[in-house]
Amino acid sequence: MALDRISLTTFRNHRATALEGTRRFNLLVGENGAGKTNVLEALSLLAPGRGLRRAPLSDMASSEGPGGFAIGASLAAEGEPVRLGTATDPARPARRQVRINGADTTALALGEWVAIAWLTPAMDGLFTDSAGARRRWLDRMAVALDAGHARHAARYEAALRERNRLISGDDPPDPLWLDGVEAQMAEAGGALAAGRGRLVASLREELSTLPAEPFARPVLELVSGGSADADAWRAARQVDRAAGRTLAGPHRDDLAVTMAGKDQPAAQSSTGEQKAMLIAVTLAHAGLAARGRASVLLLDEVAAHLDPVRRAALYERLADSGTQVWFTGTETAPFDGMLADAAVWRVADGAARRED
Repeated sequence: MALDRISLTTFRNHRATALEGTRRFNLLVGENGAGKTNVLEALSLLAPGRGLRRAPLSDMASSEGPGGFAIGASLAAEGEPVRLGTATDPARPARRQVRINGADTTALALGEWVAIAWLTPAMDGLFTDSAGARRRWLDRMAVALDAGHARHAARYEAALRERNRLISGDDPPDPLWLDGVEAQMAEAGGALAAGRGRLVASLREELSTLPAEPFARPVLELVSGGSADADAWRAARQVDRAAGRTLAGPHRDDLAVTMAGKDQPAAQSSTGEQKAMLIAVTLAHAGLAARGRASVLLLDEVAAHLDPVRRAALYERLADSGTQVWFTGTETAPFDGMLADAAVWRVADGAARRED
């Protein structure tokens, strides 16, 4: 299954862009600022979450339009295609609307149909970034394998915000009310931590089957920030109240990444080694995601930073993964190894033209 008949209406610099006749590999080529990454961002919004830029919805609407935007795509499946869509209303630009086959639903429902992941230049510093950035990455990958993970994350975050509000107030919180909130945190947090654990275990197994070259092989370990334990939170109320926040729990989890062979933390590895490990994890995840729902991988300016050997290996592994892949680049030369199997669009000034 793959996305096709894609439409962008007043999204970023795309006033009315249509992409039809997609293939396993799809290439968007054009100058910097032409709107290539905007297409990837639009596709990323066909999954739960805030998209690959994590930008406010109000920033995504074209300044030349009425103030809202619309994104649509058909998901090829057995029988009739499934039409996926998301949009904002000019009257309420901060509220996202989602439809599947014309019926209103939630963004979480998108994850039941298609698994979408991405790798962008902004992620190059992931291993030296904050633990929060790595948690968001983990959760995005987990949602691609299990759509229900997004619900657990949302429920846990809502309960955590409520507990933090209660313990940071001037007056002592109602213990019974805190009991209820902590019980909700324990239920959702336990499921959240378990989902992260399953993801890391699956990635470790998948990475162990991949060759160590030409991409570095990373070793992954989930570092717990504290168990989802209502009794532990109850015992920590005084300490947490003094701190003004919940100090332990799944919201403090982190991902430890080391480079196999060197036993060296990814954060201390070279920029090239970090990039290679990030690509290795992305390839392993793509292989896992393609075994369930329709799988789409968005790769922004990845090929330009790889030598010919690594580019060839990237295309070969992606072809074997079964996932639909979208690349961006400023020229076609780095993609010569897969052009025969790709659909190519020339993007300029927020418009895309199919090249035969």
